[in-house]
Amino acid sequence: MAQKAQEYDASQIQVLSGLEAVRKRPGMYIGSTSGQGLHHLVWEIIDNGIDEALAGFADEINVEVLADNSVVVTDNGRGIPVDVQAKTGRSALETVFTVLHAGGKFGGGGYKVSGGLHGVGASVVNALSTSLEVEVARGGHRYYMDFTRGKVNHPMHEIAPVAGHPHGTKVHFKADPDIFTETTVYDDHTLETRIRELAFLNKGLKLTFTDQRKETAEKLEFHYVGGIKSYVEYLNENKTVIFPEPIYVEGKQDGITVEVALQYTDDYHSNLLTFANNIHTYEGGTHESGFKSALTRVINDYGHRNKILKEDEKLSGDDVREGMTAVVSIKHPDPQFEGQTKTKLGNSDARSVTDRSFSDHFNQFLLEHPSEARKIVEKGMLASRARVAAKRAREVTRKKSGLEISNLPGKLADNTSKDPEISELFIVEGDSAGGSAKEGRARLTQAILPIRGKILNVEKASMDRILANDEIRTLFTAMGTGFGSDFDVTKARYHKLIIMTDADVDGAHIRTLLLTLIYRYMRPILEAGYVYIAKPPLYQVRQGKLSRYIDSDEELKDFLVTLQPSPKPAIQRYKGLGEMDAEQLWDTTMNPENRRLDQVSGEEAADAERIFSMLMGDKVEPRRQFIEENAQYAELDF
Repeated sequence: MAQKAQEYDASQIQVLSGLEAVRKRPGMYIGSTSGQGLHHLVWEIIDNGIDEALAGFADEINVEVLADNSVVVTDNGRGIPVDVQAKTGRSALETVFTVLHAGGKFGGGGYKVSGGLHGVGASVVNALSTSLEVEVARGGHRYYMDFTRGKVNHPMHEIAPVAGHPHGTKVHFKADPDIFTETTVYDDHTLETRIRELAFLNKGLKLTFTDQRKETAEKLEFHYVGGIKSYVEYLNENKTVIFPEPIYVEGKQDGITVEVALQYTDDYHSNLLTFANNIHTYEGGTHESGFKSALTRVINDYGHRNKILKEDEKLSGDDVREGMTAVVSIKHPDPQFEGQTKTKLGNSDARSVTDRSFSDHFNQFLLEHPSEARKIVEKGMLASRARVAAKRAREVTRKKSGLEISNLPGKLADNTSKDPEISELFIVEGDSAGGSAKEGRARLTQAILPIRGKILNVEKASMDRILANDEIRTLFTAMGTGFGSDFDVTKARYHKLIIMTDADVDGAHIRTLLLTLIYRYMRPILEAGYVYIAKPPLYQVRQGKLSRYIDSDEELKDFLVTLQPSPKPAIQRYKGLGEMDAEQLWDTTMNPENRRLDQVSGEEAADAERIFSMLMGDKVEPRRQFIEENAQYAELDF
């Protein structure tokens, strides 16, 4: 007789009080407990200061990482209220740090517009920290309280005021290693990039960042009176611009503030960054749609009215955005986010307000600046002609059936599975390594595409030249995603695209060329998390039956010290993947059980934009300056 099913009754319903739920399921509140989640703690506390700035009560936020990897965030806003909160019977300060969804951004009239993605803020940071201290200065008084893992340690009490600090909030917290088991070490580059971005997005607000872990703890200051106009100038720093000053427009309607800054360069690609309440909307949304439709419509209307375009000639959205760098930033009183990563704006009113605000101001700009207006229209016309020239080449990239893949140039060896989620495409440098990879691979899941030499630098090439390149066309066809306006990430045949090149200067160059292609023309697969870099070892050390793969000269030196003097170890240095046989390549670089892959993230888009432009673009001076500043760090093979 089957065993009776376990009773399911009220006794099995678990009720978590206070902040226990946060500690039990932290990923629900901060996305993950990886490094990304760790940095989210900092963003939540900074966002509280940003809210004060958006409300007009703060103009400075200071962020410090101390030697023990704890973080201090200070703002000069009004200071968190300290009087008793009626519903909880406790001080507002204690309530903000111990009660979920308590704060001035939940319809209580504290803020008309607020930043932050989750809106969980201080209480979640408190719950996930081993210790948190908060000081509030307001009304000529200074208050203090501290917590341990979300629980009150010392209740709020008044302490001696500090001269020169009449108001504001200071939060000092240390992330809990029991929660963040992967790492509790903050990345200074990630912090600096986001703090700089927030300064661009909130014109006039000064943000500082100090990393006390460094021997010389320099205080970095970010303060941009020009706001997103300065952001566009920053993004175009290494590019040749068509007109010197970015176009800037600002409008407000129905409580929604819209800011747009754009500038055209001589590039062949576009760079559009959109934000809603300081959140980078990677997946776009209604504000992006409104901007794009307005841009296309206004440029076409101007071109027709001024006889630059023929009556039957119409520029597409891709045409008018070629060479454009733009930042669209809106502040919405009630933003609604959707999409796979909750970074797509869904408010329908944002589309109409952005369209109307931008089109009115942009149309006026074109009327007042006929020289710049003509350059913009003519830039679009050139793009349109190139698009027509590339149409036939693009047709070649369209795969009629999966069976055609095996006949493609580039010697693609496809995997047997047709499930994209388990399928991997290795782009391998050279026929020799490609042969080993094909022989040693797991045929069910792993496809191999060898490439010969260095592919075309797409940073300097037009679309028709790009699609005329055999290696690039083969990659597009193999991935199955299409190209340009036809690109569809949902049709990707592989959910892992792994770049596997030699661990030398040439290998790094090929890897950079491939990453440039992916960033410029296949960015959705980057943002979907499909792009990886393989990390083959530099050495193999053998001593008797012992065999060990080594990644660096330092690791080799340390490992050799641990070996017995006899017998003498045999050291093999791999200058290229082609020096490995199929078994070695599988063991070190392709076997999912022990390989090392670095996932390439598209999150820091602004930094990537500038780096690709500087390394791969036409301007020589920025590249020379970069080489001179960083040559000391290069490791060369002779």
